[in-house]
Amino acid sequence: MPAYYNEIDPYAAQWLRNLITAGHIAPGDVDERSIEDVRPDDLRGYTQCHFFAGLGGWSRSLRVAGWPDDRPVWTGSCPCQPFSVAGKGLGFNDPRHLWPAWYWLIKERRPAILFGEQVAAATDWLGLVRHNLEALGYAVGAMPIEAASAGAEHFRDRCWFMAHDAQQRAGARRLQRGRQQRGTSGNSQDPAGSISHCYDTERRPDHSSRNVDVWTPPGWVESSSDAPERGARDVVDDPGFGWGEGWTEHEFRSRGFAAAVAGIDGCQYVECPDGKWRRLPPPRVRWLGNGIPARVAKLRAIGNAIDPRPAAEFIRAALEVI
Repeated sequence: MPAYYNEIDPYAAQWLRNLITAGHIAPGDVDERSIEDVRPDDLRGYTQCHFFAGLGGWSRSLRVAGWPDDRPVWTGSCPCQPFSVAGKGLGFNDPRHLWPAWYWLIKERRPAILFGEQVAAATDWLGLVRHNLEALGYAVGAMPIEAASAGAEHFRDRCWFMAHDAQQRAGARRLQRGRQQRGTSGNSQDPAGSISHCYDTERRPDHSSRNVDVWTPPGWVESSSDAPERGARDVVDDPGFGWGEGWTEHEFRSRGFAAAVAGIDGCQYVECPDGKWRRLPPPRVRWLGNGIPARVAKLRAIGNAIDPRPAAEFIRAALEVI
């Protein structure tokens, strides 16, 4: 049974298709609709469902952690812009706060296991997520992990969480005990590894309000979330999108930059105008250049993606518990 990928950005969606074709992530279908337009029945038949899929980081992380493609799971990385320090700080009032839409699908389909992440500073958001999932009977665990602690060359401080349906887990144990008592093994699908436990309904939440049957934290303001229409466009692997080999310090200086550069553990870092030190671009990723907009889409897709290394470590830890 294939995987389902939901990604609204056409550039990232095509990147997902390329990765599927190359065999780097689980085979499946890419849906470019907004998650607010996805209905529960649209997800029937899919073993894995990845929402806000980006570049398929969750699928890749699951594989790295030893989670097979045919083992059911849901994943999602809700947009971080409403809660990121680099955003506008609108929080729950931001129309990109899409947890209510994902929560509705979770409530209707009841996946046995799901993983997610958010910027570490979004503690109120995590409290909302935990409250909603525990109310549905899920056991929820979360912890912050910096990407640098998993071998990455950047901090990317994120809070990772997992939810396990306690009812389905208990049901699986009862089923297993029953089989043992009867002395039969059977070939029935284990309900703890299934996403088929769902409700037959076409009812959809009213997205004119951000409150989709969820707890409302302090400062909540209801707002409209009608998304503008997005036209599809072809995206190809083209030199114009900024493929390159990265810069050395010599190349950095040859372009007229005079900022301080320091070598740390074999990597080159440059002091930026905001006082922070950032690593010179890694191989195959070039920095933005004034008047060169073709690279924006690629770097934006990379910037919105999760780092598979800390995700894989978190999944390994969850597997030990499961």
